[in-house]
Amino acid sequence: MSNVRAAIVRAADEGDKRWFYGGGVHRWMATAAETDGAFLMFEDEMEQGKTTPLHLHPEVDESLYLLDGRVLMYLDGERREVGPGGLVMVPRGMPHAFLVTSPSCRALVLLTPGIGQDFYYGASEPFDPEQPGVVDFGRIFASAQDNGGIEILGPPPFASEG
Repeated sequence: MSNVRAAIVRAADEGDKRWFYGGGVHRWMATAAETDGAFLMFEDEMEQGKTTPLHLHPEVDESLYLLDGRVLMYLDGERREVGPGGLVMVPRGMPHAFLVTSPSCRALVLLTPGIGQDFYYGASEPFDPEQPGVVDFGRIFASAQDNGGIEILGPPPFASEG
């Protein structure tokens, strides 16, 4: 019997798709269970104006690799714009937020270790292309309280950008 976990292979159109109540569609590429908690990975498709509240992840480093589009990052008081091919690695415990400034955006999100998946699942529902997703920050806050993995610190730190 081998101690090696199963390989993960997903085509571009495979993976659990979920509407995230903060805006955007997540396509799960690798779950915590599949990686024995080593990491989580999902693709995030977003539209212009999508923003996050100011938050931090106490136990997780969050990396965003921009596939398409542009985001304005807020990293512990500093602002930085990132475009296609750019990478942002937010160390655990650092307050951060982002705002999508292009008409659309796709990012690959990697969370290491794989802690906090329950927050994302609690703040989302299965994606239905026939139903428009509704942004509901109340569900985001509730999932943060119920599932942990994230601390919401306040509203988005962006006034009129975007």
